[in-house]
Amino acid sequence: MSGLVTGEAVALELRPAKLPSRMLAVVIDLAAAFAVYLAVTVGIVASTASLDDAAAAAVAVATFLLVLVGGPIAVETLSHGRSLGKLACGLRVVRDDGGPIRFRHALVRGAVGVVEILLTFGIVACIASLVSARGRRLGDVFAGTLVVRERVPAGRAAFVPPPPPWLAGRFSGLDLSGVPEGLWLAIRQYLTRMGQLDPQVGWGMAERLAADLAARTGTPAPPGVPPAAYLAAVVQERQTRDARRAFGGAAVGAAPVGMAGGAAPVGPPVPSAGAPGMVPPAGWAQQPMERAPLPPPVAGAGRESGSGGGTERTEGPATGFAPPG
Repeated sequence: MSGLVTGEAVALELRPAKLPSRMLAVVIDLAAAFAVYLAVTVGIVASTASLDDAAAAAVAVATFLLVLVGGPIAVETLSHGRSLGKLACGLRVVRDDGGPIRFRHALVRGAVGVVEILLTFGIVACIASLVSARGRRLGDVFAGTLVVRERVPAGRAAFVPPPPPWLAGRFSGLDLSGVPEGLWLAIRQYLTRMGQLDPQVGWGMAERLAADLAARTGTPAPPGVPPAAYLAAVVQERQTRDARRAFGGAAVGAAPVGMAGGAAPVGPPVPSAGAPGMVPPAGWAQQPMERAPLPPPVAGAGRESGSGGGTERTEGPATGFAPPG
């Protein structure tokens, strides 16, 4: 992943293109450009046969510049960084902040590409891409651009198991701004593979990751909550916030805005992971899960019910439903 940050301080997870895919895209672009150049050259030679040598040389240079240099610049500008080769390979040229390129970016890339690709047969571009941490050639460095993978195979996306239902919205008040992307990646990798780990090894990894996450957020896991469930709940909270920022408003499954981090959502009771009809994720079976202790009943918060002259007083908060057992 590429650690790009936009002007709004939003971290982008972009995959820089590798050298083989970039070379294939360049080969396709050059083949298409040379085919157009040969066709235009044949037409110009047939129509300017009566010109002298100086005029013919000037026309040849102008054709070279317009087709092999101006053509790729125009294509990248109009397509916002997707030439024919990049479109075939699933690549795209973007700015350093992740935005679409403009004419000046394409102009700098095309001008430098004449030297490092056409005149040196791509040797300089290959060396620069191998040396750069994000695979950028000299044209990308001077233009402030980056070639990224626009198509990512769907089969490589791993499923992150959801947390237990009784933890939904429990951590809506956490401050996640201090958690680095490396720690998020490690937590997601653990959650997607914890079903394949030895129970003792997985428990130790979950404890270490939970301790690191608690140190970054300033809020440890509540008593009685296993570390793996704590990690899954915090990851779900981050995904909910990202969806809310991306689509606006309250995302589906998000906790109500303004709810305290430790408050339970108001509404019908949610069955626990051990209730009938609820199948917990495969990873939770390896770790004992206990419900966090419920708050003590408020004194005097009873309610009367019954018909006729008899009354029955029941202790507990007047929420309209019995708390989960």
